Amino acid sequence: MLDAGMKTQLKAYLENLRMPIELVATVDDSAKSREMLDLLNDIVEASGKVSLKTDGSDARVPSFAINRPGTEISVTFAGLPMGHEFTSLVLALLQVGGHPPRVEADVIEQVKALEIDGELRFETYFSLTCQNCPDVVQALNLMSVLNPKIKHVAIDGGLFQGEVEARQVMAVPTILVNGQPFGQGRMGLEQILAKIDTGAQSREAARIDAKSEFDVLIVGGGPAGAAAAIYAARKGIRTGVVAERFGGQVLDTMAIENFISVSHTEGPKLATALEQHVREYDVDIMNLQKATSLIPATEPGGLAEVRLESGASVRARTVIISTGARWRQMGVPGEDQYRNKGVAYCPHCDGPLFKGKRTAVIGGGNSGVEAAIDLAGIVAHVTLLEFAPELRADAVLQRKLYSLPNVTVITNAQTTEVHGDDAKVTALSYKDRIHDTAHTIELEGIFVQIGLLPNTEWLKGTINLSPRGEIEINDRGETSAHGIFAAGDATTVPYKQIIIAMGEGSKAGLSAFDHLIRTSLPIDIAAE
Repeated sequence: MLDAGMKTQLKAYLENLRMPIELVATVDDSAKSREMLDLLNDIVEASGKVSLKTDGSDARVPSFAINRPGTEISVTFAGLPMGHEFTSLVLALLQVGGHPPRVEADVIEQVKALEIDGELRFETYFSLTCQNCPDVVQALNLMSVLNPKIKHVAIDGGLFQGEVEARQVMAVPTILVNGQPFGQGRMGLEQILAKIDTGAQSREAARIDAKSEFDVLIVGGGPAGAAAAIYAARKGIRTGVVAERFGGQVLDTMAIENFISVSHTEGPKLATALEQHVREYDVDIMNLQKATSLIPATEPGGLAEVRLESGASVRARTVIISTGARWRQMGVPGEDQYRNKGVAYCPHCDGPLFKGKRTAVIGGGNSGVEAAIDLAGIVAHVTLLEFAPELRADAVLQRKLYSLPNVTVITNAQTTEVHGDDAKVTALSYKDRIHDTAHTIELEGIFVQIGLLPNTEWLKGTINLSPRGEIEINDRGETSAHGIFAAGDATTVPYKQIIIAMGEGSKAGLSAFDHLIRTSLPIDIAAE
């Protein structure tokens, strides 16, 4: 199952096992069961601390549990956790085997101390191509290792399609707890904890509210915010980051092939590296915190205030806004109703759930055409709709698209409505802009790829925004308000690229420091 290189890596990882673990497989004579047994035998061969039984009785076949003998500690995978989930498998093996997780001690204690009536039995549906799923799978696996009242099974939705259809799972990751919906989309350990531990948010808000003022506060934890934090912290000034989710939109990016000096990486991997780099410095990261309003300083050298959704406020001498952008929505009837019920925004994540079905892609730029090409290898048929008279994607992508037999391209198409049966999408309506005629396409999935919107609604009336909602900045990253800077995709800087956002964030960090030494920081420049 595993090649020689992966076997060598696995053997090295499993040397960290501190206690024996037992694999219990539930299999039949299917090809997938044979693949699973090959994988499990490779794991057994990699460590003398691992044993295998094949007498499991799980309802899902094939599946396997990773148990710590003599305890209730167990993690279950239904399907083969390969692709993006192979790391989840390795971590589960290590954590069940007693290897300590790389998680803050206070978070570990919070999980252990959860007061739970009965049990919390989590089920997570993932796809092997989903870059958002491992965060959820790994978080819930760890929670089940730390707290015996929490159980978790990770399920490959592409393998158990009958179950997926019966439970109307149309987006991954989808999380159920005790058979009821719990959440969809990327969620980290802290986010899941916040939903379970209802008092955690108020405790965290009080803790944040009590913090002393920062010299520079960065709002947003994407590439621009991370770069700004590093450049500010290296100057030795008190630096804080408020982030709704550290990593930002990079977390939703599959392949990155234009980050100079790195020929290929993936968004979640880059986001992890960004956070690790920031944490090497004395930066106070306040994650899972959404900013709702900004109050600039009333006089030069005064304090600005950022108010958070949790009710807390953070004060700082300078603020750098790097809140990035999000996927643009179609804005048509039915879109909100059927989001995650057939309307999706990540073809890499959710595409496998539509195997053999009819889908549409909205948008003819590079993202839309790439999505259509990817989906064509999975689904029965793809219809790509573009509002303009012609596609905007690169010529090489268009040539590939038009070579595919199960793709139809419709230009001059204005999407007008998403239809469904209350449970899932059934059709899409559009208007032919040339002939002013209405058309309806019967299908099961719609993937929206029509660009980005800046996350700046919370700033309206406070600083100058462009007609498109972007923060207006000068060549130093300064906004219209004294002591307030901005960087990245939320600003008027053209070309929304990761490497440009990093450069702009670095520049904003340096500009904020320059502003401080000229206005309010008690630094003796001559002595320096």
